Amino acid sequence: MQATAAQQHHHIVGGGIAGLATAVFLVRDAGVPGANIHIHEQLTVAGGSLDGSGNATTGYLIRGGRMFEEHFACTFDLLSSIPSADDPGVSVTEDILAFNRMVPGSSNCRIVRDGKPAEDRYDLTLEAHDILDINRLILHPEGSLGDRRIEDWFRPGFFDSNFWLMWSTMFSFQPWHALIEMRRYLRRFIHLFPGFTRIAGILRTRYNQYDSLIAPIVTWLRDRGVQIETGARIADVEIQGTRQDRWVSRLVLADGRSLPVRMVDRVYLTLGSMTEGSTLGANDRAPSLEADEGGAWALWRNLAARHEGFGRPDAFCSDTGKTAWHSFTVTLDSPDFFEFMEDFTNNRTGTGGLITFAGSGWTLSVVLFHQPHFRGQTHGTYTFWGYGLRGDRNGDFVEKPMWQATGKEIITELCGHLKLTDPQKAWFDQARVIPCRMPYITSQFMPRHAGDRPDVRPAGSRNFALIGQYCELPRDCVFTVEYSVRSARTAAAAMTGQVDAPPPVARTDLDPLVLARAARVLLGI
Repeated sequence: MQATAAQQHHHIVGGGIAGLATAVFLVRDAGVPGANIHIHEQLTVAGGSLDGSGNATTGYLIRGGRMFEEHFACTFDLLSSIPSADDPGVSVTEDILAFNRMVPGSSNCRIVRDGKPAEDRYDLTLEAHDILDINRLILHPEGSLGDRRIEDWFRPGFFDSNFWLMWSTMFSFQPWHALIEMRRYLRRFIHLFPGFTRIAGILRTRYNQYDSLIAPIVTWLRDRGVQIETGARIADVEIQGTRQDRWVSRLVLADGRSLPVRMVDRVYLTLGSMTEGSTLGANDRAPSLEADEGGAWALWRNLAARHEGFGRPDAFCSDTGKTAWHSFTVTLDSPDFFEFMEDFTNNRTGTGGLITFAGSGWTLSVVLFHQPHFRGQTHGTYTFWGYGLRGDRNGDFVEKPMWQATGKEIITELCGHLKLTDPQKAWFDQARVIPCRMPYITSQFMPRHAGDRPDVRPAGSRNFALIGQYCELPRDCVFTVEYSVRSARTAAAAMTGQVDAPPPVARTDLDPLVLARAARVLLGI
């Protein structure tokens, strides 16, 4: 006999956006009582990679930010049910759309070269054979690409183009990343090509994504009785049966506790983590280079070693030299730098998006957020964020890799690329700079074979599903909030039969008008 929603308990391993979204779908769409949902999160706060913390005294911190666009159907459906942090009468979806109408994004200074906005910043500088290679990749069947790398497809000159500089820094691609993922991104976001050089069409949240997304979701779940336990790392998962018919029977926590799971219960496992093992630095200290694999990767390794159909984590997490980069968050006590950048870029703060320094050894980029970027941010403080895609290389004004740079040295590099005078450099004298090393941040982009990413519902699963960035969702793109939320909805639908399956990924790559506009952009006409 099928168990009722009131009889089943649902255990969610991981309190990132995938786990939280799973809980929302279970309550909202499947009618599961909140008290029957248990989220087990190893960190001291829910939210996973969507974070935002700190204060004006020690400095504010975000490890990164995620961009949105209009075709994130699963995400906007999820957030349409969640009241925003500032106005309970407005959903988070409505707040995001209203904010982007108020602060529309269109960059006038996407690339800086030799201390000034690049004259060719709207030119992709692609050769005819580069354009041909892009089109060949878009049309090439995914299944025949295997584990080829981006650099296996394009000629060396392609990586000197403005297109690659803007593409790679916008999405964090490296030449050694998976060609499959490059193809998926080209097809998934081809409708954004007309605004590509200006980062137009990208949607942003009002605050950092913890304050704008995670905090409202957590409040909504707790108001409905969902049990969110932080500081609770699941060290092992016991699975009984055969590959044709298997079920989770127990969750083992790192603190020694053991949670029995009945066959009628449901379990949702988050595999891996792009921000696992993050380390922080300070003004006078670089982040540690020691990569702690952490609980999320260890759990996946244990499961994959013992059970078929759980993928191969080593494809993603075994080479941190190719999956790491450093970000940094800067807190200032005056608007001087922001006012300078408004004049320099011809963009009001918050409207320009990512600014990348061409020729930078670190491939350095910064973005000035609309202020305040943190709810409750102290009046008179200003925060901005940046990152170096190639932290393994020496800087141009700091003779060391970014991976070894302190917060002050990162500011020295930034000031050098902007050609600031000594009085202008003094704007940063009291700045609080928090560098952050993320050893696995682009691990989901690493070359892979079929099966390296497991299915959301592995073969033979009776009561468990997999969620997050490292399960396989055809056509959609990892390193997006949409991917995590889509995995959550897919899992909740499979495990309950009461949640609608996600809508198909938008196929704007099949729209003749979209393709015509993209072709004009690539051809520079």
